[in-house]
Amino acid sequence: MVDCHHAGGVPVPYPDQHQSHGRFARAGPQPDLRRRVVNSSPVLSVKNLGVEVGTGAGARPVLSDVSFDLAPREIVGIIGASGSGKTVLARALVNWIDPPLHISSGSVEYKSQNILDLAGGRMRLLRREIAYVGANPMGALDPTLPVGRQIVEKLSAVVPGIDPSEARKQVIDLLGAVRIPSPRLRFDEYPSQFSGGMMQRALIVDALVSNPAFLVADNVTQPLDVTVAAQVLRLMRELTERFDTAVVFVSSSLPTVKEAVDQVLVLSEGRIVERNTPQRLIDAPQHPYTLQLISQIPKIWTSEAAAVPRTPNAARPTISIRDATRTYRVRKRGTFAAHSEVRAVRNVTFDVMPGENFGVVGESGCGKSTLMRLLSRLEFPDSGSVICNGEDLSKLRGKKLLKFRRDFQLVLQDPFNSLPPRTSIGAILEEPLRVHGIRNAKEIRERVLAVMAEVELPAKFYDELPLGLSAGQRQRVNVARAMVLEPKVLIMDETLSSLDQTEQFRLLALFEKLQAQHGLTYVFISHDLAMVRRVCNRVAVMYLGEVVEIAHNERLFFDPGHPYTKALLSAVPTLEERRYKPEDCLLEGEPPSPIDLPPGCSFASRCPHAFDRCRAESPTLTARNHGELAACFLVEMSGARAAA
Repeated sequence: MVDCHHAGGVPVPYPDQHQSHGRFARAGPQPDLRRRVVNSSPVLSVKNLGVEVGTGAGARPVLSDVSFDLAPREIVGIIGASGSGKTVLARALVNWIDPPLHISSGSVEYKSQNILDLAGGRMRLLRREIAYVGANPMGALDPTLPVGRQIVEKLSAVVPGIDPSEARKQVIDLLGAVRIPSPRLRFDEYPSQFSGGMMQRALIVDALVSNPAFLVADNVTQPLDVTVAAQVLRLMRELTERFDTAVVFVSSSLPTVKEAVDQVLVLSEGRIVERNTPQRLIDAPQHPYTLQLISQIPKIWTSEAAAVPRTPNAARPTISIRDATRTYRVRKRGTFAAHSEVRAVRNVTFDVMPGENFGVVGESGCGKSTLMRLLSRLEFPDSGSVICNGEDLSKLRGKKLLKFRRDFQLVLQDPFNSLPPRTSIGAILEEPLRVHGIRNAKEIRERVLAVMAEVELPAKFYDELPLGLSAGQRQRVNVARAMVLEPKVLIMDETLSSLDQTEQFRLLALFEKLQAQHGLTYVFISHDLAMVRRVCNRVAVMYLGEVVEIAHNERLFFDPGHPYTKALLSAVPTLEERRYKPEDCLLEGEPPSPIDLPPGCSFASRCPHAFDRCRAESPTLTARNHGELAACFLVEMSGARAAA
């Protein structure tokens, strides 16, 4: 079987099948993203910066004595746990500090002027040269205007007199460069029509379009799948090379930072506790906090990788999904009656056993969230079925439906918008019990306090609002809200993706404890393969609505059967030596549009091993061994050779 070689092997000289996608495209083997920094005066100089927050008890420091320089074409990474002050620092660098925060000391000098002293029109002019991209993509653009039009407006403001058609072309090229599918069509779509991952990419385009001299990227890769995150890191390096742009890259993930930056600053409790080049920091951390961050990074391929839980034996699956298909009709542009079809989920089949941790992984837009809606009965499949504990979900009514709602609970991705801000935590957790018919106030309070203790939330939070809670604490409230009904299955839809590495580590330990105590079954829907490696027994890999591989954890990570799985694994941020080389496996070009899928294998246009049959016929899931399945003709051919 043809394979992309893991690290240490000899690369196969594949023919050039990479497709250009704009001025930032790059094909062929990828060099180390880090490079020599231009030796010149700094673009940005931060000196003794301090930020305080006003409280009823007086001012409390958030940042203290922060100092560093940023050279042209340099990328400085800032890492730290939630609450370390990363985002406050990122906003201070572009003079976006609002009450109750205030600058208490120091300066941020750009072109020999302290930008913290600028206001009004002078600061607006400067924003043409500096850019900021945050980690909350869904609320960043005007929901009433098409995404492309908003970016063109910014480009026109930065480049007065630019021809409208040229501005449109440049924006479409950049949308394609960050691998937004069908960029010409997406140009005219509204923010509500973009997924979270696509919105994050659109915001990166919005920042890049002005060719800024200085860019702050605040956790921009956290909500992205691994292949898009890898593409974004390359785009940022390309920006520094072409336009001498300097970048401050804020992240909670040291493996992600390691891929691109020239220097790393470790932030703890508002202070820089260590600074070094990425490799030196990893090889010989000097500060205990840095050592703790490194120790919490999940291992994927080394002997130190966490023991994967064994798949439990059971006579009957908890969930059986059979040939499920879900299609959405969308109106064609420029017409009143004609519609196109988006095939979001296509012929998906798998089982989830009681007590199992089942993972579903894939890129943004692959159909994971639609599959979640089918599993939780928020939507019904157009064809096929979803069976839970022997019952077809589409036929549940009355008490059976109420029991299903109690047994199957969701924990969603966004810890901020999933909680009502003006309702106390106790009332939030009481509501499910009242909906399910429990009326005794004492019984309700006791149950809520018990589940708060289980998820390690202090009892004092009962009467407090969620406004002051961290992202990790908010997600614990979401877990408590699901657990208060004593469910049998928890569906985790990107539950950890918005949390920093430290909070992820703590919540995974909590999930393991809850499963041991209650015998829970978990379905993890995620783009984070390192997390899936740690917790899941079996994993399904989705691509453009189809499941292209199902395998046990060890087999998937050490001997994947589908080229797409290898591509995902080659892009996983890690401190380990990579088993699969990005230059051999990492995807280039755009995925086909789900509105206009090509004949044959939907992965053929991006697969380095595709041949004529792949472009004419659609492969089906084929058995490998030990129960693994892969939808690839190479697996079929390999099996035939083995039988011969």
